[in-house]
Amino acid sequence: MAAKTPRPTVCFFLLLVSLATVLAPKQSRAQIGSDRYSSIVVQADTGTVLSAVNPDEPRYPASLTKLMTLYMVFEALRDRRIGLDQPVAVSAYAASMQPSKLGLLPGTDFTVGQAILGLVTKSANDAAAALGELLGGDEVRFAEMMTLRARALGMTSTKFENASGLPDPEQRTTARDMAILARRILIDFPAYYGYFSTPSFVFHGRVIVNHDRMLQAYPGADGLKTGYTEASGFNLVTSAVHSGVRLIGVVLGAGSSLERDLHMASLLDAGFEQLDVPAEHPIEVAQLFARAPRLIATAATSPTLPLRHGRFVERFRTHRVQLGMPASAGGFANRKPARAGWAPARRASAEAELRVLPAKLPGRAGWRAHVSRISDYQLRAGCAGLQRAQGSCPRPQRG
Repeated sequence: MAAKTPRPTVCFFLLLVSLATVLAPKQSRAQIGSDRYSSIVVQADTGTVLSAVNPDEPRYPASLTKLMTLYMVFEALRDRRIGLDQPVAVSAYAASMQPSKLGLLPGTDFTVGQAILGLVTKSANDAAAALGELLGGDEVRFAEMMTLRARALGMTSTKFENASGLPDPEQRTTARDMAILARRILIDFPAYYGYFSTPSFVFHGRVIVNHDRMLQAYPGADGLKTGYTEASGFNLVTSAVHSGVRLIGVVLGAGSSLERDLHMASLLDAGFEQLDVPAEHPIEVAQLFARAPRLIATAATSPTLPLRHGRFVERFRTHRVQLGMPASAGGFANRKPARAGWAPARRASAEAELRVLPAKLPGRAGWRAHVSRISDYQLRAGCAGLQRAQGSCPRPQRG
């Protein structure tokens, strides 16, 4: 068979990747392909592996752990051991979990349905711990149940130590195992899979927005989960459908949420192209040339494969990292400007947490914004961009 002639888009992106390799900072270049990086793309209906890099190397799952927690919850719902309206008691232990969290109070309760929504949108660790206690009696026993169920599903290299994915040196998984889990969720619980595409929900008067930007930015994406800890890097499991064909992608160990999402898009694009599935929203090469400089400057690292979707690139081009606005001593006189001034940090990373706390400013009381769960690279990139635009950038307080 004659070799295929490379598409103009592919040739252009080979040039784009070469330029990005030269122009990108050394730290960003070291992420995709680093020691903690793994990826895999599989066809959902058959399980056929379309691409894989280090798919069986042990990695920290971070909040991807909650996919197993949700599998256990969906199984209990299917078997009618619990119901969506069933109260979930909040223990002092569950309420003490580190962010991201719903802010549950000890001695209160919420429903199983609310807990599911808390996991798929905000990746709430307190909700995950409470579900673990409901199903297992305590989180340690529930983690043992999770591991046993994972092994039964064929996840031979995975061990769980908690329901949330908060750091534990013994908690591990692989890209292949996460793809197996995502595929089993799709096959075993089609009635509950729709939860993963929830854009937001209201909890105690607050609008909780989904962390997963792929839902809005990548055509056909309808779930599943993001994850981050300092040890794991930025993780993502995504499923997307084009022309009736569904793929599942896993990326572990990226250097930023933006790098992770762009790389996932490129891997899914390559998978659909490998199966000769037409692009949902093709983009012309001329448009790519027009956007190339901005894409290189914005992405934490260049994608390793061609991006076919102009809407995706345009969406993520708007997520330029800007972490604040000039302010005396880095503080604000009022709470509202403090929150508004640092809110762009939350757009820089889907996992970023923003807290506004009282602070003593020179000669007066005020407020200071604390940003956590955001990489040092994003902080530096944000300040660099803000300095170019406005001439100054207050030093962020790491919460």
